[in-house]
Amino acid sequence: MRNQNKPINLFEIIAETNRRNIIDLLRTRPRSVGELVESSQLSQPGVSKHLRILREAGLVTISKDSQKHIYHLRAEPLVEIDNRLEPYRQVWSNKLDALEQFLDEEE
Repeated sequence: MRNQNKPINLFEIIAETNRRNIIDLLRTRPRSVGELVESSQLSQPGVSKHLRILREAGLVTISKDSQKHIYHLRAEPLVEIDNRLEPYRQVWSNKLDALEQFLDEEE
């Protein structure tokens, strides 16, 4: 169980490959645990562990459909990561623009 006194670090949470894969699957549509197990290399307990972590981070919500729990992606917390990466995007964009200009001049 997560230490309740430690703030959630979304970078740490999405750094884990299996959690990123689950997020990618949920990005296309909500899914049950069974569907996530079928689409991954993980066991049901493994998928459930990652879903718990994603739920605690606010990245997924659960609804109930008969006997199934359906997981939905909440993209809003990812805005924080997007905002932190924005300055770096500008750096890379400038470098790519300079490379494009250099290559055009070489032709």
